[in-house]
Amino acid sequence: MRRSNREVKEESEIIEILNGSQVCRVGMVDGDQPYVIPMSFGYRISASKITIFLHCAKEGRKIELLKKNNQVCIEVDQMKELIIGERGCDYSCHYESFIGTGRAVILDDEEAKISALNCIMKQQTGRDDCSFDSRVVDQTALIAVELSSYAAKRH
Repeated sequence: MRRSNREVKEESEIIEILNGSQVCRVGMVDGDQPYVIPMSFGYRISASKITIFLHCAKEGRKIELLKKNNQVCIEVDQMKELIIGERGCDYSCHYESFIGTGRAVILDDEEAKISALNCIMKQQTGRDDCSFDSRVVDQTALIAVELSSYAAKRH
């Protein structure tokens, strides 16, 4: 990281950044082109390993791309405050961001899918005790991305 003085290293602060957002951007590979989409997400941290959970339809561009190449990049950010200047180059902003890379795995096990859905619901609603219709769970693709590397930054 070029601006190491802005790097966020404490796990508790990284959790604050993740908790402060309900949307992540997921970067995938589409042949020789990047493909980035915003998605709702949830996450779990265990032994300093971060796993991001995503959900989508079982068919479509995302799933097809992940089956071909499961390498992904996850990005989360929050703009906190615009810093106003007299000239254009004097403007800046206070922000927090998180970027991680890993491999996406499509979950098959119903219990794992329900656990992932509860992580997503906790991120989106604050609740992690939801019940889910097994038919809907069966029709939904749940994706786990265990991040192999990540960095967080604050300005």
